[in-house]
Amino acid sequence: MSSDESMGADGGTTTAKDGFGTVNRGRVSRRFRVGLEVVGIGIFGLLTIVMVLFLLAEWLRGSVEAMSLLYDQYLIVGEWIDFILGTIVFGFGSTWRALAAGLLIGLVAPILGTFLIHQQMALIGETLAHTAFAGVAAGVVVVAFTGWTGSLVLVDLGSQGGLLFVALIVSAIGALGLQWLGQNSDSYGDVPIAIVLAASFAIGTLLISWSREFAPISVDIEGFLFGSLAIVTTQGARLIALLSVLVVGVITLHFKQFVFITFDEEAARVARLPVTQYNTLLVVMTAVVVVGAMQILGVILVAAMLVVPAAAASQLAFSFRETVVLAVIFGQLSALVGLVFSMVASLPPGGSIVVVATGIYLLSIFVSNRTVTSMSVH
Repeated sequence: MSSDESMGADGGTTTAKDGFGTVNRGRVSRRFRVGLEVVGIGIFGLLTIVMVLFLLAEWLRGSVEAMSLLYDQYLIVGEWIDFILGTIVFGFGSTWRALAAGLLIGLVAPILGTFLIHQQMALIGETLAHTAFAGVAAGVVVVAFTGWTGSLVLVDLGSQGGLLFVALIVSAIGALGLQWLGQNSDSYGDVPIAIVLAASFAIGTLLISWSREFAPISVDIEGFLFGSLAIVTTQGARLIALLSVLVVGVITLHFKQFVFITFDEEAARVARLPVTQYNTLLVVMTAVVVVGAMQILGVILVAAMLVVPAAAASQLAFSFRETVVLAVIFGQLSALVGLVFSMVASLPPGGSIVVVATGIYLLSIFVSNRTVTSMSVH
Protein backbone atom coordinates (compact mmCIF):
# COMPACT_ATOMS: atom_id res chain seq x y z
CA MET A 1 0.00 0.00 0.00
CA SER A 2 1.40 3.40 -0.94
CA SER A 3 1.77 6.28 1.49
CA ASP A 4 -1.09 8.11 -0.24
CA GLU A 5 -3.52 5.24 0.26
CA SER A 6 -5.61 4.31 3.32
CA MET A 7 -7.73 1.30 4.27
CA GLY A 8 -11.41 1.62 3.32
CA ALA A 9 -14.44 0.29 5.23
CA ASP A 10 -14.69 -2.68 2.89
CA GLY A 11 -11.08 -3.64 3.30
CA GLY A 12 -10.06 -1.94 0.06
CA THR A 13 -7.91 1.12 -0.35
CA THR A 14 -8.80 4.71 -0.90
CA THR A 15 -6.47 7.35 -2.24
CA ALA A 16 -6.38 10.83 -0.76
CA LYS A 17 -4.86 13.28 -3.23
CA ASP A 18 -4.42 16.87 -2.15
CA GLY A 19 -6.45 16.19 1.01
CA PHE A 20 -6.43 18.28 4.13
CA GLY A 21 -3.79 16.04 5.72
CA THR A 22 -1.43 16.52 2.82
CA VAL A 23 -2.04 20.28 2.79
CA ASN A 24 -1.47 20.54 6.53
CA ARG A 25 1.72 18.50 6.35
CA GLY A 26 2.91 20.76 3.55
CA ARG A 27 2.18 23.85 5.60
CA VAL A 28 3.95 22.44 8.66
CA SER A 29 6.95 21.46 6.51
CA ARG A 30 7.02 24.95 4.98
CA ARG A 31 6.88 26.62 8.40
CA PHE A 32 9.64 24.34 9.64
CA ARG A 33 11.85 25.23 6.67
CA VAL A 34 11.23 28.93 7.12
CA GLY A 35 11.93 28.62 10.84
CA LEU A 36 15.26 26.89 10.22
CA GLU A 37 16.23 29.51 7.65
CA VAL A 38 15.38 32.36 10.03
CA VAL A 39 17.41 30.74 12.80
CA GLY A 40 20.35 30.15 10.44
CA ILE A 41 20.32 33.72 9.13
CA GLY A 42 19.99 35.02 12.69
CA ILE A 43 22.97 33.03 13.96
CA PHE A 44 25.28 33.88 11.10
CA GLY A 45 24.05 37.47 11.00
CA LEU A 46 25.01 37.81 14.66
CA LEU A 47 28.39 36.19 14.01
CA THR A 48 29.02 38.57 11.12
CA ILE A 49 28.23 41.58 13.31
CA VAL A 50 30.58 40.25 15.99
CA MET A 51 33.37 39.86 13.44
CA VAL A 52 32.82 43.30 11.94
CA LEU A 53 33.02 44.74 15.46
CA PHE A 54 36.36 42.97 15.88
CA LEU A 55 37.72 44.59 12.72
CA LEU A 56 36.49 47.96 13.98
CA ALA A 57 38.07 47.37 17.40
CA GLU A 58 41.36 46.33 15.80
CA TRP A 59 41.34 49.45 13.64
CA LEU A 60 40.55 51.96 16.42
CA ARG A 61 42.22 50.35 19.44
CA GLY A 62 45.17 52.71 19.21
CA SER A 63 43.01 55.84 19.45
CA VAL A 64 39.83 54.81 21.31
CA GLU A 65 40.23 53.25 24.76
CA ALA A 66 36.87 51.47 24.59
CA MET A 67 37.90 49.76 21.37
CA SER A 68 41.17 48.66 22.96
CA LEU A 69 39.22 47.04 25.80
CA LEU A 70 36.86 45.38 23.31
CA TYR A 71 39.81 44.03 21.32
CA ASP A 72 41.29 42.54 24.51
CA GLN A 73 37.96 40.84 25.26
CA TYR A 74 38.08 39.07 21.91
CA LEU A 75 41.54 37.72 22.72
CA ILE A 76 40.36 36.57 26.15
CA VAL A 77 37.44 34.71 24.57
CA GLY A 78 39.90 33.17 22.13
CA GLU A 79 42.07 31.94 24.99
CA TRP A 80 39.03 30.28 26.57
CA ILE A 81 38.24 28.59 23.25
CA ASP A 82 41.84 27.37 23.08
CA PHE A 83 41.54 26.02 26.63
CA ILE A 84 38.35 24.13 25.76
CA LEU A 85 39.63 22.73 22.47
CA GLY A 86 43.21 22.17 23.61
CA THR A 87 44.61 24.38 20.85
CA ILE A 88 46.88 27.43 20.64
CA VAL A 89 45.10 29.25 17.83
CA PHE A 90 42.20 31.47 18.83
CA GLY A 91 43.99 33.74 21.28
CA PHE A 92 45.59 35.75 18.47
CA GLY A 93 44.22 38.73 16.61
CA SER A 94 45.27 37.24 13.27
CA THR A 95 42.92 34.30 13.84
CA TRP A 96 39.94 36.55 14.53
CA ARG A 97 40.87 38.65 11.51
CA ALA A 98 40.87 35.60 9.25
CA LEU A 99 37.52 34.42 10.66
CA ALA A 100 36.04 37.88 10.06
CA ALA A 101 37.29 37.94 6.49
CA GLY A 102 36.03 34.41 5.87
CA LEU A 103 32.53 35.09 7.18
CA LEU A 104 32.25 38.27 5.12
CA ILE A 105 33.31 36.37 2.00
CA GLY A 106 30.82 33.66 2.90
CA LEU A 107 28.14 36.37 3.00
CA VAL A 108 28.77 38.32 -0.16
CA ALA A 109 30.18 35.74 -2.60
CA PRO A 110 27.15 33.39 -2.54
CA ILE A 111 24.79 36.34 -3.09
CA LEU A 112 26.58 37.25 -6.32
CA GLY A 113 27.00 33.58 -7.19
CA THR A 114 23.24 33.03 -7.06
CA PHE A 115 22.76 35.58 -9.83
CA LEU A 116 25.73 34.26 -11.82
CA ILE A 117 24.67 30.61 -11.93
CA HIS A 118 21.14 31.54 -12.98
CA GLN A 119 22.62 33.62 -15.80
CA GLN A 120 24.85 30.66 -16.76
CA MET A 121 27.99 32.65 -15.90
CA ALA A 122 29.47 30.30 -13.29
CA LEU A 123 32.95 30.31 -14.87
CA ILE A 124 33.31 34.07 -14.78
CA GLY A 125 34.54 33.96 -11.18
CA GLU A 126 37.44 31.72 -12.17
CA THR A 127 38.34 34.10 -15.00
CA LEU A 128 38.27 37.17 -12.78
CA ALA A 129 40.38 35.37 -10.17
CA HIS A 130 43.11 34.87 -12.75
CA THR A 131 42.72 38.52 -13.73
CA ALA A 132 43.21 39.46 -10.07
CA PHE A 133 46.38 37.35 -9.99
CA ALA A 134 47.66 39.37 -12.93
CA GLY A 135 46.72 42.46 -10.90
CA VAL A 136 48.86 41.31 -7.97
CA ALA A 137 51.76 40.79 -10.36
CA ALA A 138 51.15 44.24 -11.82
CA GLY A 139 51.17 45.64 -8.28
CA VAL A 140 54.62 44.18 -7.69
CA VAL A 141 55.88 45.92 -10.84
CA VAL A 142 54.23 49.21 -9.82
CA VAL A 143 55.89 49.08 -6.40
CA ALA A 144 59.23 48.21 -7.98
CA PHE A 145 59.24 51.15 -10.39
CA THR A 146 57.49 53.82 -8.32
CA GLY A 147 58.54 52.94 -4.78
CA TRP A 148 54.90 53.18 -3.69
CA THR A 149 54.37 51.78 -0.18
CA GLY A 150 50.59 51.59 -0.30
CA SER A 151 49.87 55.07 1.04
CA LEU A 152 46.77 56.83 -0.24
CA VAL A 153 45.35 60.24 0.65
CA LEU A 154 43.39 59.10 3.70
CA VAL A 155 44.74 55.66 4.54
CA ASP A 156 47.94 53.65 4.56
CA LEU A 157 47.27 50.27 2.96
CA GLY A 158 50.72 48.84 3.56
CA SER A 159 52.68 46.93 0.92
CA GLN A 160 50.33 43.93 0.90
CA GLY A 161 47.27 46.17 0.85
CA GLY A 162 48.83 48.14 -2.00
CA LEU A 163 49.11 44.95 -4.05
CA LEU A 164 45.44 44.20 -3.40
CA PHE A 165 44.46 47.74 -4.37
CA VAL A 166 46.24 47.41 -7.71
CA ALA A 167 44.70 43.95 -8.15
CA LEU A 168 41.29 45.50 -7.49
CA ILE A 169 41.78 48.05 -10.26
CA VAL A 170 43.16 45.51 -12.74
CA SER A 171 40.39 43.03 -11.95
CA ALA A 172 37.70 45.68 -12.50
CA ILE A 173 39.32 46.64 -15.82
CA GLY A 174 39.44 42.95 -16.75
CA ALA A 175 35.74 42.62 -15.93
CA LEU A 176 34.91 45.55 -18.20
CA GLY A 177 37.13 44.08 -20.93
CA LEU A 178 35.38 40.75 -20.61
CA GLN A 179 32.00 42.44 -21.02
CA TRP A 180 33.26 44.30 -24.09
CA LEU A 181 34.58 41.10 -25.68
CA GLY A 182 31.30 39.32 -25.08
CA GLN A 183 29.34 42.11 -26.77
CA ASN A 184 31.65 42.90 -29.67
CA SER A 185 33.19 39.58 -30.74
CA ASP A 186 31.65 36.86 -32.90
CA SER A 187 32.99 34.10 -30.63
CA TYR A 188 30.60 31.41 -29.50
CA GLY A 189 29.36 30.97 -25.94
CA ASP A 190 32.03 31.23 -23.27
CA VAL A 191 35.02 31.56 -25.64
CA PRO A 192 35.81 35.14 -24.43
CA ILE A 193 35.82 33.86 -20.85
CA ALA A 194 38.33 31.12 -21.71
CA ILE A 195 40.57 33.58 -23.59
CA VAL A 196 40.63 36.15 -20.78
CA LEU A 197 41.27 33.40 -18.20
CA ALA A 198 44.30 32.03 -20.04
CA ALA A 199 45.71 35.42 -21.03
CA SER A 200 45.39 36.86 -17.51
CA PHE A 201 47.19 33.98 -15.88
CA ALA A 202 49.90 34.06 -18.54
CA ILE A 203 50.46 37.79 -18.02
CA GLY A 204 50.58 37.33 -14.25
CA THR A 205 53.13 34.53 -14.53
CA LEU A 206 55.35 36.59 -16.84
CA LEU A 207 55.21 39.70 -14.62
CA ILE A 208 55.98 37.74 -11.44
CA SER A 209 58.96 36.02 -13.07
CA TRP A 210 60.23 39.28 -14.57
CA SER A 211 59.96 41.29 -11.34
CA ARG A 212 61.84 38.85 -9.11
CA GLU A 213 65.20 40.41 -9.92
CA PHE A 214 64.33 43.98 -8.95
CA ALA A 215 61.10 43.96 -6.87
CA PRO A 216 61.62 45.34 -3.33
CA ILE A 217 58.88 43.12 -1.86
CA SER A 218 58.49 39.38 -1.86
CA VAL A 219 55.19 37.84 -2.92
CA ASP A 220 53.87 34.60 -1.46
CA ILE A 221 52.85 33.06 -4.78
CA GLU A 222 51.69 29.82 -3.19
CA GLY A 223 49.54 31.81 -0.75
CA PHE A 224 47.82 33.70 -3.54
CA LEU A 225 47.34 30.53 -5.59
CA PHE A 226 45.99 28.26 -2.85
CA GLY A 227 44.98 30.71 -0.11
CA SER A 228 46.78 31.44 3.14
CA LEU A 229 45.87 32.94 6.49
CA ALA A 230 49.28 34.61 6.55
CA ILE A 231 48.42 36.99 3.70
CA VAL A 232 45.18 38.20 5.34
CA THR A 233 46.59 41.47 6.65
CA THR A 234 44.78 44.09 8.71
CA GLN A 235 44.41 46.28 5.65
CA GLY A 236 43.24 43.34 3.54
CA ALA A 237 40.53 42.44 6.06
CA ARG A 238 39.32 46.06 6.13
CA LEU A 239 39.20 46.04 2.34
CA ILE A 240 37.01 42.92 2.42
CA ALA A 241 34.69 44.55 4.97
CA LEU A 242 34.34 47.72 2.89
CA LEU A 243 33.71 45.82 -0.33
CA SER A 244 31.16 43.57 1.40
CA VAL A 245 29.18 46.55 2.68
CA LEU A 246 29.20 48.19 -0.76
CA VAL A 247 28.16 45.03 -2.63
CA VAL A 248 25.39 44.08 -0.19
CA GLY A 249 24.12 47.66 -0.31
CA VAL A 250 23.99 47.73 -4.11
CA ILE A 251 22.30 44.33 -4.33
CA THR A 252 19.73 45.34 -1.72
CA LEU A 253 18.86 48.59 -3.49
CA HIS A 254 18.59 47.00 -6.95
CA PHE A 255 17.48 43.47 -6.05
CA LYS A 256 14.27 43.50 -8.12
CA GLN A 257 16.07 44.82 -11.20
CA PHE A 258 18.79 42.16 -10.95
CA VAL A 259 16.17 39.40 -10.55
CA PHE A 260 14.17 40.69 -13.52
CA ILE A 261 17.25 40.73 -15.76
CA THR A 262 18.41 37.33 -14.50
CA PHE A 263 15.19 35.52 -15.42
CA ASP A 264 14.02 37.47 -18.48
CA GLU A 265 16.60 39.76 -20.02
CA GLU A 266 14.55 40.47 -23.14
CA ALA A 267 11.52 41.54 -21.10
CA ALA A 268 13.81 43.75 -19.03
CA ARG A 269 14.99 45.46 -22.22
CA VAL A 270 11.41 45.95 -23.33
CA ALA A 271 10.71 47.51 -19.93
CA ARG A 272 13.58 49.95 -20.71
CA LEU A 273 15.84 48.74 -17.91
CA PRO A 274 19.55 49.49 -18.57
CA VAL A 275 20.37 45.78 -18.90
CA THR A 276 23.94 46.26 -20.14
CA GLN A 277 24.78 48.58 -17.26
CA TYR A 278 23.32 46.19 -14.69
CA ASN A 279 25.19 43.22 -16.17
CA THR A 280 28.40 45.26 -16.14
CA LEU A 281 27.79 46.25 -12.52
CA LEU A 282 27.27 42.60 -11.57
CA VAL A 283 30.51 41.54 -13.24
CA VAL A 284 32.50 44.39 -11.67
CA MET A 285 31.11 43.57 -8.20
CA THR A 286 32.14 39.96 -8.78
CA ALA A 287 35.63 41.14 -9.67
CA VAL A 288 36.10 43.16 -6.49
CA VAL A 289 34.74 40.34 -4.31
CA VAL A 290 37.13 37.91 -6.00
CA VAL A 291 40.07 40.13 -5.04
CA GLY A 292 39.04 40.00 -1.39
CA ALA A 293 38.30 36.27 -1.40
CA MET A 294 41.59 35.50 -3.14
CA GLN A 295 43.47 36.09 0.12
CA ILE A 296 41.83 33.14 1.87
CA LEU A 297 40.68 30.86 -0.96
CA GLY A 298 43.44 31.46 -3.48
CA VAL A 299 43.20 32.08 -7.21
CA ILE A 300 42.55 28.44 -8.06
CA LEU A 301 39.66 27.91 -5.62
CA VAL A 302 38.05 31.34 -5.31
CA ALA A 303 35.32 30.60 -7.86
CA ALA A 304 34.04 27.75 -5.66
CA MET A 305 32.68 30.17 -3.05
CA LEU A 306 30.71 31.94 -5.76
CA VAL A 307 29.25 28.77 -7.25
CA VAL A 308 29.04 25.86 -4.79
CA PRO A 309 26.89 27.40 -1.98
CA ALA A 310 24.49 28.84 -4.57
CA ALA A 311 24.32 25.51 -6.38
CA ALA A 312 23.55 23.70 -3.11
CA ALA A 313 20.84 26.24 -2.28
CA SER A 314 19.27 25.77 -5.71
CA GLN A 315 18.76 22.08 -4.92
CA LEU A 316 16.58 22.88 -1.92
CA ALA A 317 14.96 26.26 -2.47
CA PHE A 318 11.55 26.87 -4.05
CA SER A 319 12.02 30.58 -4.75
CA PHE A 320 14.86 32.85 -5.74
CA ARG A 321 14.79 34.71 -2.44
CA GLU A 322 15.01 31.42 -0.57
CA THR A 323 17.95 30.44 -2.78
CA VAL A 324 19.80 33.61 -1.76
CA VAL A 325 19.07 32.98 1.92
CA LEU A 326 20.21 29.35 1.82
CA ALA A 327 23.28 30.26 -0.26
CA VAL A 328 24.39 32.75 2.40
CA ILE A 329 23.83 30.20 5.18
CA PHE A 330 25.77 27.50 3.31
CA GLY A 331 28.54 29.94 2.36
CA GLN A 332 29.10 31.21 5.88
CA LEU A 333 28.85 27.71 7.35
CA SER A 334 31.48 26.50 4.87
CA ALA A 335 33.76 29.44 5.65
CA LEU A 336 33.46 29.03 9.43
CA VAL A 337 33.88 25.25 9.56
CA GLY A 338 36.57 25.23 6.89
CA LEU A 339 38.62 27.97 8.53
CA VAL A 340 38.43 26.42 12.00
CA PHE A 341 39.43 23.02 10.61
CA SER A 342 42.33 24.52 8.65
CA MET A 343 43.62 26.34 11.73
CA VAL A 344 43.39 23.31 14.01
CA ALA A 345 44.82 20.89 11.43
CA SER A 346 47.35 23.36 9.94
CA LEU A 347 45.98 22.89 6.43
CA PRO A 348 45.36 25.42 3.62
CA PRO A 349 42.14 27.38 4.29
CA GLY A 350 41.01 27.45 0.66
CA GLY A 351 40.95 23.70 0.25
CA SER A 352 39.29 23.19 3.64
CA ILE A 353 36.48 25.66 2.87
CA VAL A 354 35.81 24.22 -0.59
CA VAL A 355 35.72 20.63 0.71
CA VAL A 356 33.12 21.62 3.32
CA ALA A 357 31.09 23.50 0.70
CA THR A 358 31.24 20.53 -1.66
CA GLY A 359 30.06 18.24 1.13
CA ILE A 360 27.08 20.52 1.72
CA TYR A 361 26.32 20.46 -2.01
CA LEU A 362 26.37 16.65 -2.15
CA LEU A 363 24.21 16.47 0.97
CA SER A 364 21.71 18.89 -0.56
CA ILE A 365 21.38 16.62 -3.60
CA PHE A 366 20.81 13.62 -1.34
CA VAL A 367 18.09 15.25 0.79
CA SER A 368 16.36 17.04 -2.08
CA ASN A 369 13.25 15.20 -3.29
CA ARG A 370 12.79 17.43 -6.31
CA THR A 371 13.31 15.77 -9.67
CA VAL A 372 12.15 18.66 -11.86
CA THR A 373 13.51 22.16 -11.52
CA SER A 374 10.71 24.53 -10.53
CA MET A 375 11.48 27.82 -8.91
CA SER A 376 9.50 30.94 -8.23
CA VAL A 377 11.24 34.20 -9.02
CA HIS A 378 9.74 35.78 -5.88
